[in-house]
Amino acid sequence: MMIKKNIFFLFAFLTINTIVCQRVNTLELSKFSQISIITSGPGEALYEKFGHTAIRVKDPVLQLDLLYNYGIFDFDDPNFYVNFTKGYMKYKLARYPFHLSLKSAQQDKRWVKEQILNLTQLQKNKFFQFLETNVLPENASYFYDPFFNNCATKPRDIIQKVTGGHLVFKETFITKKQSLRQLMNKEINPNTWGSLGINIALGSKLDKTATPSEYLYLPDYVFEALKVSRIIKDEKEEDVVQKTNILLDFKEKESKSDALSPFLILLLFSLLGLFVTYKDIKNSKRSKWLDVTLFFMTGALGLLIVFLWFFTNHSTAPNNFNFLWAFAPNIIIAFFLLKKEPPIWIHKYCLVLLFFLIAIPIVWLTKIQLYTYPMIPLLVLLGIRYWYLQKTLKC
Repeated sequence: MMIKKNIFFLFAFLTINTIVCQRVNTLELSKFSQISIITSGPGEALYEKFGHTAIRVKDPVLQLDLLYNYGIFDFDDPNFYVNFTKGYMKYKLARYPFHLSLKSAQQDKRWVKEQILNLTQLQKNKFFQFLETNVLPENASYFYDPFFNNCATKPRDIIQKVTGGHLVFKETFITKKQSLRQLMNKEINPNTWGSLGINIALGSKLDKTATPSEYLYLPDYVFEALKVSRIIKDEKEEDVVQKTNILLDFKEKESKSDALSPFLILLLFSLLGLFVTYKDIKNSKRSKWLDVTLFFMTGALGLLIVFLWFFTNHSTAPNNFNFLWAFAPNIIIAFFLLKKEPPIWIHKYCLVLLFFLIAIPIVWLTKIQLYTYPMIPLLVLLGIRYWYLQKTLKC
């Protein structure tokens, strides 16, 4: 679905680029022109949960009504998926008729709001020329970062650039100080596999209290910040938003938990593991399949964390305290645990893993890094199983 949409918009972009590119590059906007920030509500897919921000340029005299969208994948990059994994996510600025965007939002039943900016004629043309320069093929691509350089931060940066020292950025839109992770978890239900994967993959940089400017990686906060911010015109402060229009008024889609949610699956698996551990204690035996499964699974996730931390360019992957339970060497220990009588030193290894698990509540409560609640059943299972193994394998 996402690929189809992006291909559609890129096709529209290429079509309109052929028709109007040479014309608009030489034009100046009329006094009847408007530059607006377009905010769309969340959609169904994971990548749509945060909503979207784009820029509209409308001029009835020049018969222009264009949307500038910084949220398009650059499919021309032959190594797109490899670079995406490594953290070199190349996105593209695209320009296409505004009505195409509105039609797409209407089909998806996503609300759309428009904030017409209170700009001088000079500022409008500077804004327009900036967009036209950056939509050129040689300038259109940029390296995307979901928290620091995305479809919402781009309009924020352009407004600041165009207005210069005349923009008075107000911070009153912030009612509660939160971290980037807390803001993210408000947009995506924590009891979904997408949220679980993101929370496991990303490190403690997300857990620092966000600055007011950093809040603006989310479209909703761009909308709220513009609503309260001011601009200096003729030595007087005025609202930076001249007018707000509701273009599509749909009920906002709530982020719901998955039917087969991670908490449910991990709870059932953990209950099974606890029951097996109880039977092992009672019968003085060791169920190898459970140990191999736990160690291989946590070790594989640990390898992923190490890869993202040390071998990619993802800005928020380093310093990931999920290594305290997803410990990469576990994948090797899993093969030792296949033996009927593993090496005796493994009991000391399990003791170290227990100390790691004990550190997790400290890291969590001190907000060095927040963990997500669907992980709790698994962490309990790991703690009890490690305790059982360090006690049993010592003999």
